[in-house]
Amino acid sequence: MVRNGKPAPDLFIFAAQQMGYAPRNCVVIEDSFLGVKGAVAAGMTAIGFVGGTHSDSQTAQKLSAYGAAAICASWQEVADTLATLNYRD
Repeated sequence: MVRNGKPAPDLFIFAAQQMGYAPRNCVVIEDSFLGVKGAVAAGMTAIGFVGGTHSDSQTAQKLSAYGAAAICASWQEVADTLATLNYRD
């Protein structure tokens, strides 16, 4: 549905358009460096998720380096971070 995949912002912009939101009003929860890079390029807030079994000791640092505004290791941390950022479901 988009021309370019991650790390291009196309997918994220398309999703925001389909839901009727401006990218600046969107939060993306990503566990990949390319996903964080694409979300940030789209003008969205990216939260890096390191709660998966594929994350290693370097994942949090790398997600931050690519622009993640926060790093979360659990879904509860994600919920708490969203509340702190004033995003609601």
